[in-house]
Amino acid sequence: MSETTLDQTPQSDAREGVASSDRRKFLRKSVALAASGAAAAAAGNAYAEDVKLETVTEPLKDGPTRHILGRGVVSVPYGMPSKFEKDVVRRNVSWLTSDTIASISFTPWQDLNGIITPNGLHFERHHAGAVDVDPETHQLVIHGMVDKPMVFSMEDLKRMPSHTAIHFLECPANGAMEWRGVQMDSMQFTHGMMSCAEWTGVKLTDLMEYVGVDPKSTWFYAEGTDGSALQRSVPMEGAKDQFGEPMPEFETSMYKDAMIAYAQNGEALRPENGYPIRFLLPGCEANMSIKWLRRIKFVDKPLVTYQETRHYIEPLPDGTIRQFSLVNMANSVINYPCPDYQMKGKGAYEIRGIAWSGQGKVAHVDVSVDGGKNWKEAELVEPVMSKCVTKFKLPFQWNGDEHLIMSRVTDETGYVQPTLMQLRNVRGFNSIYHKNSIQAWKIEKTGEVKNVQIENF
Repeated sequence: MSETTLDQTPQSDAREGVASSDRRKFLRKSVALAASGAAAAAAGNAYAEDVKLETVTEPLKDGPTRHILGRGVVSVPYGMPSKFEKDVVRRNVSWLTSDTIASISFTPWQDLNGIITPNGLHFERHHAGAVDVDPETHQLVIHGMVDKPMVFSMEDLKRMPSHTAIHFLECPANGAMEWRGVQMDSMQFTHGMMSCAEWTGVKLTDLMEYVGVDPKSTWFYAEGTDGSALQRSVPMEGAKDQFGEPMPEFETSMYKDAMIAYAQNGEALRPENGYPIRFLLPGCEANMSIKWLRRIKFVDKPLVTYQETRHYIEPLPDGTIRQFSLVNMANSVINYPCPDYQMKGKGAYEIRGIAWSGQGKVAHVDVSVDGGKNWKEAELVEPVMSKCVTKFKLPFQWNGDEHLIMSRVTDETGYVQPTLMQLRNVRGFNSIYHKNSIQAWKIEKTGEVKNVQIENF
């Protein structure tokens, strides 16, 4: 209807028309809400029947805590989990490394219900053990191809404009034990080299403005103050590798999201995660997010360190080597049900999982319960953020049959999570890093859930 026609409508009729329209909208909304409420009630009734919920006929009996006084405030000055959650801890695999100093621990994603990893459960990766650094004396040096080389104290950094963002960190060896075949019947060990947290610090680009980075600088490297003095090279616009080949464009812009982090999930970093400051490079291999950061040097070529030539490289079947494959591509996994938990009887369940991508946001996740023959799109749980873990869920009715359940993520660039066969066709069976293939769990008729790999998938 045109504006002129609206103007010609008598005022009383206009009010009546609006009121009628509002009534119609209200009724439509009420019917929709009633329908959804009925559906939810039906689902609830079905669930109640499935799990054989008891009808309450008499008041609940008092439990043992009903007639006692509990602990007083600050009896535990720093809050800890319940004693009934004592098994929800980081774990390591004793045979994976020769000691625990240069080793890794795993986050128990099977026991987590959100996207944030508690600080005490964030996975650890050390190259020479965790160290205790005094924030009163610690300094950060930024130098190299800059106009004004500068030294920053912790107080200097905390006075600067702060930046907060939620991002995942993932070791490129996440899933490495499964390249040749199934090794571990636990989600903690197949996908636990990844955690997600809220980080607070100073944006790298702000610090770059302070020191005046030379436009000819195309790389920088960050270095830690631990015993390994871990160094990693980070590309910027115009970067070329040591052979003069241009770096992929999407890798040369990753530094724009970087920060010098001093807080994690609202509190100071833990020593095992780099206290008092760490470099944070969202979306990239976690080893590039240097802990116990002591300096950043801007240069015009990659440093090509020991770690960049001996460890974080990928030999291919044709004899060539992938180097500087820095970004963690899209990945996903179902964390309920999974091998750490058995099915408790037939009936209604909810498949739940997590997805993430180093290239940006998760666009959608598909779930299959028949080994990849058919797929159904899962519901993404808000918030959905860039380079951050995203939850997904899908209703599932288990009738006691065997099922092969799996998830497949597509990120906002259109990249689709590959199958294990697709990865092996390119990288063979002897790779270590960047295993982001579709993970299958097998639900047995007994309700047991096992880690499996499907042949030719």
